[in-house]
Amino acid sequence: GDFRFNVNDLIKTLDSGKALHECFSKLGKTGNGVEKNGGIKKICRIVTGAYLTFHKKNSADGNIKLMSINLMLAEKEAPVLWRGPVIAGAVKQFWSDTFWGDIDYLFVDMPPGTGDVPLTVFQSLPVNGIVIVTSPQELVQMIVKKAYNMANMMHVPVLGVVENFSYLECPDCGKKINIYDNNVDEFIKMNHVPLLAELPFNNGVSHLNNEDSISEEDTQSIKDWILPVIDYLFNDMI
Repeated sequence: GDFRFNVNDLIKTLDSGKALHECFSKLGKTGNGVEKNGGIKKICRIVTGAYLTFHKKNSADGNIKLMSINLMLAEKEAPVLWRGPVIAGAVKQFWSDTFWGDIDYLFVDMPPGTGDVPLTVFQSLPVNGIVIVTSPQELVQMIVKKAYNMANMMHVPVLGVVENFSYLECPDCGKKINIYDNNVDEFIKMNHVPLLAELPFNNGVSHLNNEDSISEEDTQSIKDWILPVIDYLFNDMI
């Protein structure tokens, strides 16, 4: 499994000051709790052949819509035993058979590395580009390089890199402590992609996921990390 908090969730949750309708589709990771982060506990309904999305209740303006495979399960802890072709079909249905409504942009959170899900997304959805999320560990960076090479092979732009768990900030003096020896510098220099953010360990994110609440201090800290990413993506790239 992943040892990471969801950068995509942070981007969606924070108020970026932009009057845009956001949508979020969790693909491939067959039930990793994205609906829990969104405060969603219901099962999705099908109306006139289309899946209905759920609105994320802690979004800044209430316009964030959410769809996840886990929302289709009667039991949230039930396993999803799907082979590649079935997962690929679900990816397409999340795009074509889900009632997203009038939207400006769509975030697709994909599993790490390469495989059926990113292949289907790159081939079936009108992708403007991808943001790669990594952490300063050698094994993770190898997987990230695979994803980067796959995007290049399929002519999908890599918009930038976000390094998660980049450092630990001392709560007393504010000193940055680098827990891991590896960092993303070599990767971004070699591949000429911008480093959009370096995100530290932060307990406030866990509170957001578990309790759907977060302190004002933690909220401001997360905004400081994530808003530059939003500004870059939507001012410079779109």
